[in-house]
Amino acid sequence: MSKLAPGEPAPGFSLPDQDDVVVALDDFAGRRVVVYFYPADDTPGCTKEACQFNDRLEEFAGAGTEVLGISPDGAQSHRRFRERYGLSVRLLSDLDRSVMERYGAWGEKTLYGRTSVGVIRSTFLVGPDGNVEQAWYNVRADGHAAKVLDLVRS
Repeated sequence: MSKLAPGEPAPGFSLPDQDDVVVALDDFAGRRVVVYFYPADDTPGCTKEACQFNDRLEEFAGAGTEVLGISPDGAQSHRRFRERYGLSVRLLSDLDRSVMERYGAWGEKTLYGRTSVGVIRSTFLVGPDGNVEQAWYNVRADGHAAKVLDLVRS
């Protein structure tokens, strides 16, 4: 697994959202976009992270920045998750985890001393030029959205 660094081109993608509408990174050319990868809908950490990004969507939009969440869950799971928590953030499905792999957000991770393979909670700020402005790996869900917003505003 190779990690992305600031200045590198963000890997392109075209993935279906919760409504089965295909969303491509190229759709945001000329604008900033936050792309965050999370393990699963409706789990404690992922719910906290999604709700915190959702609570700040207007502030991100005010700073000219879109927010996209990506997990290996399907559209139906994303719809239920959004409905249950009143989320507006767009959630994309990376069923084969190929986009996660290109971003270095899928691989070996250690939790409580046990090693497993799965989604590495990661976030990327992609600039208007399509390059990575900032990459965060192994993030803590709680408070992360606020840190990302602080950087977007700076």
